[in-house]
Amino acid sequence: MNPRSLIPLCCTMLMLVACSGENDDLRAWMDQQAQAAKPNVTPIAPPRKFEPEPYAGAGGQDPFSSAKLVAGTRLNSASSNALLGAEMNRRKEPLEAYPLDAMTMVGTVVKQGAPHALLRVDGLLHYVKVGDYLGQNFGKITRITETEIDLREIAQDASGEWIERTSTLQLQESGK
Repeated sequence: MNPRSLIPLCCTMLMLVACSGENDDLRAWMDQQAQAAKPNVTPIAPPRKFEPEPYAGAGGQDPFSSAKLVAGTRLNSASSNALLGAEMNRRKEPLEAYPLDAMTMVGTVVKQGAPHALLRVDGLLHYVKVGDYLGQNFGKITRITETEIDLREIAQDASGEWIERTSTLQLQESGK
């Protein structure tokens, strides 16, 4: 072995021996700090006693019973009969198979002096006029302007009653 290659090895060993004495002070300080540290832990509150609630709905009507489902679609009052009577007996128009959010108003045209709207449904254009039906809630067009179509719809509210409401389809300008 060459004596020149032993010199770096000897220097490294001397440095390791010289650094080993400094750890004693560090260990003494660490031990002193560990003894002086007092943990501050708040105790956990004991768990509350579980008290079961009795089920009060056992005597009520089952929300999934067939009687309840039939009652929801039944015409409940004279006003419901008046609203839906004519709607149920007429022939459905093709655009009543689509929900309103699947339709896009893309323009208007005046045809024979009456305003007509252009609707895009499933990639096809349809002419509609006042009195035509749209959507799945018996929507009848009541007015067409250059920017929107107003509809009268008949839909069930949360209590199952059939009510009349208004909806609007607005002109959608595309950047194409």
